[in-house]
Amino acid sequence: MTWSPANPESVFTYGAPQLKFGAGAADEIGHDLIALGARRVLVVTDAGVLATGWPDRVADGIRRFGVEVVVHDSAHVEPTDASLEAAVERARADGPFDGFVAVGGGSAIDTAKAVDLLLSAGGDLMDYVNVPVGAGRAPTRPLAPLVAVPTTTGTGAESTTICVLDVLSLKVKTGISHVRLRPSLAVVDPRLTATQPAGVTASAGMDILCHALESWTARPFTSYEHKQPGERVPYCGSNPISDMWSERSMSLLAKAFRTAVRDGSDEGARGDMALAATFAGLGFGNAGVHVPHANAYPIAGRVRDFHPQDYPSAEPMVPHGMAVALTAPEAFRWTFASDPARHLAAARLLDPAHGARWESDERDVLPGVLVDLMRDIGLPNGLEAVGYDEHDVADLVDGSLKQQRLLATSPRPVRADDLDGILRRSLRLWD
Repeated sequence: MTWSPANPESVFTYGAPQLKFGAGAADEIGHDLIALGARRVLVVTDAGVLATGWPDRVADGIRRFGVEVVVHDSAHVEPTDASLEAAVERARADGPFDGFVAVGGGSAIDTAKAVDLLLSAGGDLMDYVNVPVGAGRAPTRPLAPLVAVPTTTGTGAESTTICVLDVLSLKVKTGISHVRLRPSLAVVDPRLTATQPAGVTASAGMDILCHALESWTARPFTSYEHKQPGERVPYCGSNPISDMWSERSMSLLAKAFRTAVRDGSDEGARGDMALAATFAGLGFGNAGVHVPHANAYPIAGRVRDFHPQDYPSAEPMVPHGMAVALTAPEAFRWTFASDPARHLAAARLLDPAHGARWESDERDVLPGVLVDLMRDIGLPNGLEAVGYDEHDVADLVDGSLKQQRLLATSPRPVRADDLDGILRRSLRLWD
């Protein structure tokens, strides 16, 4: 089954934050905030990133430009509805603020997005969470300027309109999606990623890869029914501009990913990974992601006792990038029929040296590239390795089906039995 619109879409949209990239970029944020009209700002980070010293260094640099700064380590790794509500209350108590700066990974950036949303637009968190989990309300007022400063190479949160969270009572990961959540400015300074350990580099790097690959293979924007102007959403399907960013991101990953995991001190690899993350964010933030990300939400949200290497050990978790990667090989085996040439082109971008796999069934080529990479960088061997078994599949399918905003971007219409097959085949990925 393929998409067959009666009145095909002829328009695609593209949006991106202002971008400042390069070593030393984080030292100029005070100047940038003044240009954005901010005079009293909140820096949002988490305890682990705060310990690196970078949030305080950023705050001190901002103060040198005469801007008042408060620093909160209120972000929770893999944010929950409870952690976001606590961050909002802490910010409200120390406010008002006319600007926000997020220093950290996707968790800190998403926390800052939620804080900015609720302090600027009012209401409750669940008012804005995507349907069917929340009400899916759109903010009716502009948000205060948000400057996103990533310290990990992966999430792309500095470029996107998405805030991701776990709703604890439902054991489901979901999100808030609106164009007003896109940061005003992304400041990508590769120096800040030097403290990222190997396990985090591997997981976050797979998030980069899947952002680029899912955007590249997303259903084309022309496969949708034609929309009225007020109906357009940030994820509009693959399009020529997003394709350009995704392609370049995959080429950089082929060169730098294994090196960055193996040797975190390699400045060239760190810089290429930061650039790959930025490019992937500029791509998927408009085209969208699909099946691997939809599956990742319940995989992360229903974790029982898995503790990944190089992440905080206090609570069990499956990091987002890892959760996305675990079903990616089988998801792309399933999507292959939608556009074989595009899947093979992606495999060549990610593995330009080719190898024996190119003599195998074409449908197996891209999954083989992904499995080889996952094995090389130390990711778990499928869902069983993070604590799931065949008895969990139905529950995971139910969680994935709740992610209709993502599944709508799949290059093939997704049914429950499709997800069931992908998840079952992902229990163990290699022998």
